[in-house]
Amino acid sequence: MKDFDTGPGPVSWRTDHGLTAYPSAVAAMERRAADIRNGEKPELVWLIEHPPLYTAGTGARACDLKEPGRLPVFPTGRGGQFTYHGPGQRIAYVMLDVQRRFGSDVRAFVGALERWLIAALADLGVHGETRSGRVGIWVADRGPPPSENKIAALGIRIRRGVSFHGVSLNVAPDLSHYGGIVPCGIAEHGVTSLADLGCSASMKDVDISLRRSFEALFGPTIDEAPQAGVAARPPTQPETSRLEK
Repeated sequence: MKDFDTGPGPVSWRTDHGLTAYPSAVAAMERRAADIRNGEKPELVWLIEHPPLYTAGTGARACDLKEPGRLPVFPTGRGGQFTYHGPGQRIAYVMLDVQRRFGSDVRAFVGALERWLIAALADLGVHGETRSGRVGIWVADRGPPPSENKIAALGIRIRRGVSFHGVSLNVAPDLSHYGGIVPCGIAEHGVTSLADLGCSASMKDVDISLRRSFEALFGPTIDEAPQAGVAARPPTQPETSRLEK
């Protein structure tokens, strides 16, 4: 039984292929969040991949950008610190009417996102966990030596009751790019991916698990076709736009 309002209708579910430029994605999210707030369009979960880049959340510290010239850096209005996005990582941007579903309880919303990711990982045979004081989903390795590595990150913004930004799940990205930052400001733990853990799930497999787990928690979804006006390109083309923090 769900402990929050699942809404009056299905959530739109959209999957874009290729790589979507970060500024284009942010602009599209902001437009959609405004449309949801005004009752003009339904809620949306948007699955994409980005070119290799770093994003700096509102809590980012300059000292955590270890290699400033390595990849493009995009300041962003979401919560959190520095994180990496790139090919092989599934981004799920979540535009939901948080006010209607959760009232003013933002922690409940974050907890629901965490449960969603944990359920999707379980569907893929991976045991994900949360940790007190550390946002994200973690995978424990008993070792020796024992370790904990982050496999999924969360970073959201809520404007006038509607969320945007969302979550990222490492499927098979180039983990070496995390070396240019202190991921989420946590230096004492590492990052991992499904591929790094020996899980052979494809991006399509991950998408199926994400959708199935989302529907179990948030309610039904309905397909939405990709829209014009959001730049996407094949994974082989390099990133050209750049914003410095």
